[in-house]
Amino acid sequence: MRETAHAEAAAAGQTAAVGHVVPLRVLVAVWGTLLALTGLTVAAAGVDLGSYNLGVAMLIATAKATLVLLFFMHLRYDRPILAIVFVTALLFVALFVSIALLDSNAYAHQLIPGYGPALPK
Repeated sequence: MRETAHAEAAAAGQTAAVGHVVPLRVLVAVWGTLLALTGLTVAAAGVDLGSYNLGVAMLIATAKATLVLLFFMHLRYDRPILAIVFVTALLFVALFVSIALLDSNAYAHQLIPGYGPALPK
């Protein structure tokens, strides 16, 4: 069915849209980087960084999501407006997460010690 659609488009003088083909070497390199970042995530989970644990985890997760979007979802090869939409969405997510974290820190002094899971006694 696809061949007939391409043939009809060619007969009408139109060019059929073809997705971008990413070289296998690039995909394997990105896959290896994702594996390395996953290992870094596991290693960072075993290290107590204090209040920086969440920031490090979010930074690594953002890097992995960016690689997936750029190469596996072909955002790198698409129109620039889509990259602007992605960066804008990422900034809004960062804004909402930071506001939620600021709000939770504002009420930390009112917590009852030992009341709730994983709270310091």
